[in-house]
Amino acid sequence: MSSEIPTEIETVPERPLPIVPGESAKYKLPPMHPEGRKFVGIAGVAVLVTGFVLGWSAIAWLLAGLTVWIAAFFRDPIRVTPQEAGIIVSPADGLVSLITTVEPPRQLAGEGGLPPGPCTRISVFMNVFDVHINRSPIAGVVTRVAYVPGKFLNADLDKASDDNERQYFIVEDAAGTKVAFTQIAGLVARRIMRFVEAGARLSAGERFGLIRFGSRVDVFLPAGYVPAVIVGQRAVAGETILARIGDPERPPRGMAQ
Repeated sequence: MSSEIPTEIETVPERPLPIVPGESAKYKLPPMHPEGRKFVGIAGVAVLVTGFVLGWSAIAWLLAGLTVWIAAFFRDPIRVTPQEAGIIVSPADGLVSLITTVEPPRQLAGEGGLPPGPCTRISVFMNVFDVHINRSPIAGVVTRVAYVPGKFLNADLDKASDDNERQYFIVEDAAGTKVAFTQIAGLVARRIMRFVEAGARLSAGERFGLIRFGSRVDVFLPAGYVPAVIVGQRAVAGETILARIGDPERPPRGMAQ
């Protein structure tokens, strides 16, 4: 099942992290995703007009701060993805807001989709200060893309999974394991973007989409996988191990401090 989304498909090349023996890592400001350039440009023009043409210095300073925030919102840092078998990495930066058992949405079920029966769903909520580039939780082929228009409720609400504008994906690895995930628009988010089409081959941690501004990503775990995170934990897209093949009787434990 697939559906068109009203946006252009944009391919973002991966930038492998160079490894130089004996060289220490150095901090670098993360680059800005190309999607953010037009917004920074518009905000920059607004700063010039209000500050130099109209002489509204107070408003110009406020708009300058907004420009900096927009540039930071579209930052696209390099991530180092764990290369292990039997793991699922987080597709999004943000707060692990909910881990629950649900029936797969109809857009992910049926022939070629997820098997019938309940599965574990992990929700990662992105606020407006998080990185909003989304990354593939496993390596494999995109076998399904389905876009569903909807509302723009607070993405932190559980009903946002069924009511909000959203986009579904299924990625199948070489062993036939299928991991499904959903980009969900939020209260502020008004645009869901995807960088890939059905049939694309992704590596674990590779960019597949972007949501602006503030949103959520749900991940549906295949049978045999258990959460490796707890509710309230912060996740990093492409780096945090969200789930792994394991013993369901031994859930992850943590302590907030």
